Amino acid sequence: MEQKFNAVIMEIRAGVGGEEAALFANDLLRMYSRYAQNQGLKTQILDINQTDINGIKGVIIEIDGDNVYEKFKYEAGVHRVQRIPKTEKSGRIHTSTATVAVLPKPSKTQINIKPQDIRTETCKASGAGGQYINKRMTAIRIVHIPTNMAVTSQSERSLQQNKENALSILAARLLEQKEKELEKELGGARRSQIGSAGREEKIRTYNFPQDRITDHRINKSWHDIESIMDGRIEKMISSMGKAQS
Repeated sequence: MEQKFNAVIMEIRAGVGGEEAALFANDLLRMYSRYAQNQGLKTQILDINQTDINGIKGVIIEIDGDNVYEKFKYEAGVHRVQRIPKTEKSGRIHTSTATVAVLPKPSKTQINIKPQDIRTETCKASGAGGQYINKRMTAIRIVHIPTNMAVTSQSERSLQQNKENALSILAARLLEQKEKELEKELGGARRSQIGSAGREEKIRTYNFPQDRITDHRINKSWHDIESIMDGRIEKMISSMGKAQS
């Protein structure tokens, strides 16, 4: 994608590993949020589904800032963690995963969603509770009728704000679909240049016992995992950018 985007929609979802995968998804949310804060970027949670012990089944956030897509686009894929879970009493190391998708947020001129093309449904917000969830009729589900694509948002207390959040998610997914169709028409030329960055690809392993994070795409490792999980991921992002340039 040659255009510069100043906003992205990032989706983080727990993968294989049950509750530990949900806890890892929450760790990734914190890592990216801290990094964004350090970079002077603005973040907003558009939708979140929490578990009872501070894990996250799925979260969608918007990150805004100058040329932000270039910073985050290579974070898309499967992230694998190896560590002793907080829920593990016998001290065994578990392997779990979480998936990350990074979608550029299009402008209104790039993706125009017509009012007659959507169906809106409201319901009570649901989840494990916490600061993001309220129990009023503020959760919203939007269905894009031409594609049958559905999105939800329930993080805000305002029905109108949740609708705006859901429309942002929908626009980003429609742009992704448009890009995939274009790639197919071009015979996959773009994919061969930068990789698919798809959710099916294992891109990185976070090995806590060995204090090491390895990016499998460039076969490079870093240590001081606690600092990295606290948002200091500049060196990883920089290394990927240089490898793909």
